[in-house]
Amino acid sequence: MEYAKSTIQYYEQNAEQFWQGTRDHDVTQNYDAFLDALPGKGPHKILDFGCGPGRDIAAFKNLGHDPVGLDGTLNFVNMAEKHTGCEVLHQDFTSLDLDAGVFDGVFANASLFHVPKNIINEVLETIFVSIIDGGALFSSNPRGNDQESYSNGRYGAYYSDKAWLNLVKSSGFFLIDQYYRPKGFPREQQHWFATVWRKPI
Repeated sequence: MEYAKSTIQYYEQNAEQFWQGTRDHDVTQNYDAFLDALPGKGPHKILDFGCGPGRDIAAFKNLGHDPVGLDGTLNFVNMAEKHTGCEVLHQDFTSLDLDAGVFDGVFANASLFHVPKNIINEVLETIFVSIIDGGALFSSNPRGNDQESYSNGRYGAYYSDKAWLNLVKSSGFFLIDQYYRPKGFPREQQHWFATVWRKPI
C-alpha cells in the first residue's frame, strides 16, 4: 500500500534523527501497565510491534524478559539488532507473517496508528492470533476524531477513544486498563490514549 510504503520511506530517511529524539523518552508507565497484565511470573516472550531503533526491546531485555522486535523499516531493524542483540523481524505492518500462540504479550507503543484504517481489523486479528490465551496487548495511540492524516510522507489514523475501544474489542480482546499520557497533565494536554487488553482464555 502506498501509504505504508511512504511511511517506511520516511523512517528509513530519518532513522538516526528519530533515535536521537526518542531514545530518552520515559515510557516506564507503559512498561508497567503492560508487564502487569502478562500472565504468570515470566520471563515473558514479548513482541515489540513497531520497535523502531530498539529502545523498548532493550528495556524489556534488561528486565529479564525475552523480547522480539518487529518493524517495516530496515534501518530500524538493523539499529535495534545492533543495540539489543535481540531478534528483530523485518515485516511491513500490511503484510504480517506471525505464528499462532507465540507471544505472552504484544507491546504496540505509538505504532498501530500507522496502520491504514482499511486493514486495521486484519492487523489486530493477526496480533490476536499470535498471542497465547490469557496474554495481553498494549497500545498507545495519538488521540483524534477518527480522521486520517498524511503529512511529510507519514500516514496516521487518529482515532477517537470510543472508536479505538470498539475496534480492538471487535478483534476479540477485552479491556483491562486505559489511561491518558503524559501522566500528570490536564486532559486537553494528554495527547496519547493508552489501553491494555487481555486475550480470553
